[in-house]
Amino acid sequence: MINLNKLNIQYVTDYKGNRTSVLLPISEFEELLADIEDLAIAAERRDEPVISHKQLLAELKQDGH
Repeated sequence: MINLNKLNIQYVTDYKGNRTSVLLPISEFEELLADIEDLAIAAERRDEPVISHKQLLAELKQDGH
């Protein structure tokens, strides 16, 4: 996951000095998009039932895997 404090952000300002846009390297932008996608997937799945790693191993052993 990208460290937001280490982004190479450049701001575009208007004539009054108000920030209007952000510029950042494409690689950092793509990493941010990947992080957002991961978070969206996690959010969609948050209500799905979960089992512990120990339970999963026990089920796999029962199934002969």
